[in-house]
Amino acid sequence: MTASSGKKKKLFALLGFILVFIGLIIFLFSGENFNVLKEIFRADATKQEVQESIGKLGIRAYIVVFILSMLQVILTFVPAEPLHVIAGISFGLWKGMAVCLAGIAVGNTIIYILYKIFGTKLTDYFASNVDFDFERAKKSNKIALIVIILYCLPAIPYGIICFFAATLGMSFPKYFLITAIGSIPSLVLDVGLGHITMSTSWAVSIAVFIVIIVLLILMYRYKAKIFEKVNAYVKKSQEKAKNKVGHYNPFVFNVAGNLIYWNIKRKVKVKLKNNVGRLQKPCIVLCNHGSFYDFIYSGKMIMKDKPHYIVARLYFQNKKLAWLIDRTGAFPKSLLSTDVENSKNCMKVIAGGEVLAMMPEARLSTVGKFEGIQEATYKFVKKMSVPIYTIKINGAYLANPKWGNGLRKGANVEAELNLLLSAENVAEMSPEELKTKIETALDYNEWEWLEKHPEVRFKHKTIAEGLENILCICPKCGKKHSLKTSKNQITCEACDLNVSVDDRYGLSGVQFKTIAEWYDWQTNEIRKEIKNNKNYALSDKVELRHLSGGGKRLTNFAGNGTCTLDKNGLTYKGIDGGEEVEKFFPQEVIYRLLFGAGENFEIYDGKEIYYFVPTDKRSCVEWYIVSGLLKE
Repeated sequence: MTASSGKKKKLFALLGFILVFIGLIIFLFSGENFNVLKEIFRADATKQEVQESIGKLGIRAYIVVFILSMLQVILTFVPAEPLHVIAGISFGLWKGMAVCLAGIAVGNTIIYILYKIFGTKLTDYFASNVDFDFERAKKSNKIALIVIILYCLPAIPYGIICFFAATLGMSFPKYFLITAIGSIPSLVLDVGLGHITMSTSWAVSIAVFIVIIVLLILMYRYKAKIFEKVNAYVKKSQEKAKNKVGHYNPFVFNVAGNLIYWNIKRKVKVKLKNNVGRLQKPCIVLCNHGSFYDFIYSGKMIMKDKPHYIVARLYFQNKKLAWLIDRTGAFPKSLLSTDVENSKNCMKVIAGGEVLAMMPEARLSTVGKFEGIQEATYKFVKKMSVPIYTIKINGAYLANPKWGNGLRKGANVEAELNLLLSAENVAEMSPEELKTKIETALDYNEWEWLEKHPEVRFKHKTIAEGLENILCICPKCGKKHSLKTSKNQITCEACDLNVSVDDRYGLSGVQFKTIAEWYDWQTNEIRKEIKNNKNYALSDKVELRHLSGGGKRLTNFAGNGTCTLDKNGLTYKGIDGGEEVEKFFPQEVIYRLLFGAGENFEIYDGKEIYYFVPTDKRSCVEWYIVSGLLKE
C-alpha cells in the first residue's frame, strides 16, 4: 500500500466515523426522544411518571441508553457512572446492565478499530486526560489486573482505559474480553444503585444521583493522589516481573534444548567435546558468540550442571518465549550497558553455588570473528574468583550467520569445553591478565577455521541473501546501501557490480576473497571518512520502539523522529509516547550500538530499550560500525 492510498483510507474511515457519530446525535435529539429524556430527569417526577415516560419511548428507550453507553466510551470526557445509575432507575438491574454492557462493548470495539487505523496519533487525545503512567504499565506482567483496577476508578473514563488496552498489541478477542470484564464491577455497582433507589422512592434516587456526582467531583479533585498510588503499584509490579533469576525446570530445559538440538542436526554436523566432565561449582562458563544457536551447543554440554544463562532483556518481552526462557534458569540483561540488577543476579547465582553461563561479547558476530568484551566483565570475573571454563565454538557462524536466512545444510560445528582458570588462578591474576587469558581462549576466526576444513561445503540456494545488511559500501562505485542480493548473487543498484558467492562463501567478481575482507575494507573506508571530517555525524529519520512488556511482540511503536550519532554521542529528537522529546546518550555510555542485520539499531537505557528502525534498514550495520569507530 502506498503512503497516499493509506492516507485516503484513513480519511474515509474518519469521515465515516464522523457521519455515524452525527447520525447518532441526531437520533438522540429527534422526535420524542429528547422530551422524554428531559421528563425522566425532572426532579419532581414520580416513579409512575418515569415508567410512563420510558413506556412512551418504547424500544427507543433501550436504543438511546445503548447509544449513550457507547458514546461515553468514545468521548473520554463523559463519565459513565451517572448514565449507569439512570439505566438502573429506568430498566432495573438486569436489563439496565445488559443495555449498558452492550453499548460499552460496541464502544470498546470502535476504540480498538480507531487505534488500528490511526495508531498513536490518538495518544494525545486519550492519554492527556489522566496522570497515569501508561508506558510503565505496558511493561507490567499484571497488565490484565491493572486494566481492571483502572475500570474501578471513577476518575478514569472508560475510553481512556480502552485506548490503553488497545496499545498493548493484544489480539481483539483478548482485548474484548479484558475490557468487557473490567467494566462489569463498576457497572454492577452503578446500575445496582439505580435499581435500589427505584425500589424505594424518587427522592432517594435523586439523592443517590447527587452523591455519585459529588463522589466523582471529589475523585477528580484528588485524582493526583489516587494515580500516585496506582502508579506506585504499577511500578512495583513491573520491577517484580521478568527480572529475577529464572526458576530452573530440568524437564523444560532438557526437552526444549534437545528438540532444538535435534532440529539443528537434521542439517548440520555437530561435534561436541567435553574435556572436563562435570563442572566444579560455583563457576563461570564463558562462550564465544558467532551464532544464535550457541546457547544450544554450549547448553548441550553443560546441561547436567543446570547452568543459568544471561539473555538479552529484549527476548523476555514475548510472553511465551519469556515463560520458556525463565524455566531454563536464565535471567535478563540490558546488553552493553550498566545493569545493576543483572549484576546482583549474577552474584546470586555464584553465591548459591551454581553455574553462571554467559556470552561475554554480548552480541552476535557480524562477520564470524571475535568482537571484544567490555572491561567490566573482567572486573566482575576477578571479584567472583571462581573457576572459569570456556566453550570455544567454530563453524556456528558459517552454519547460521547473523545476516542469513536459516541453517545451511552441509555445515560443520565444533564446540570444546575446557577449564581455563582455577579459583586460585583467578584470585592471583589482575583484571588485565584475566583479559589477555580469556580473549586468547575465546578468540576465533571462522574464515581461518574454514580453510582448515576443505570438506565443508554449504548447500543453500539463497546463500548470498541478506549480505546487503552487513556489506554497506559498493567496492566498485563507492556508493553506500546500494547493494542487493538474490540467491548467490550480489549486485549494486548504482553500477554494474556483479559478485557470485560459492558454496564455501568464496567471492568472485570482486577483489575480496571473503565476506570478512569486504567488511574490514568498508570499516576502514568509514574510518577515513570520520578522520577527515572533524564535524562528522551520521543522521537518519527513524521509527522509535520500546520494550512491549509482554505479549506477542518484543517491542511497541513509540513514535517517529531523527537519530544523530557524532563524537559527542547519540541523540534522538522526535516523538516518544505522544510527547516531543530529545534523548541524549553521551559517548561515555556507548560501548557499541547493537544492531539487527536489516532490522534496527538499539541501545539500552536501564531496563528500557531505544529500538530504532531507520528509513533504509540496510544502514543498520553502518550505525554499529560508526559507534565502534567513534569509541576509538
